[in-house]
Amino acid sequence: MKLAKAFAIATILAAGTAQAEAERTDPNAIAREELMETVGKNTGILGDMAKGKTAFDAAQAEAAKAALVEAAGKVEATFAEPGATDPVSEAKPEIWTNWEDFLVKAKTLGEAAGAMDVASAESIGAGMGKLGGACKDCHTTYRVMKE
Repeated sequence: MKLAKAFAIATILAAGTAQAEAERTDPNAIAREELMETVGKNTGILGDMAKGKTAFDAAQAEAAKAALVEAAGKVEATFAEPGATDPVSEAKPEIWTNWEDFLVKAKTLGEAAGAMDVASAESIGAGMGKLGGACKDCHTTYRVMKE
């Protein structure tokens, strides 16, 4: 029984250590993550309005669109320096070896966000396909997907 308890405690401590080691450490990776969280948050706001999960709010929709356009405009500067290898970064090294293609994908995101008509939930829904497609296209190529 003591062996089982010791094993359980060791497992818990190891998991805690692994979690602590899994924190982002590289400032570049942290900045990239924060930028992508902004994209995800605002895409979610618009998507929820389009799906009827939240009530349409014109001001909130316009703010989410503006935040997406602004974030897309920051991709080049935010991703310019790969930095040290961060243990939990989701950015694939192919970003920097295929830099021009990556920038084209970022530009596509900005164009899709900028072209979005946010006058109603229905018009947002009509634009979500292009926005989601831009995200998926980039993530498929340049993001390590979480398991």
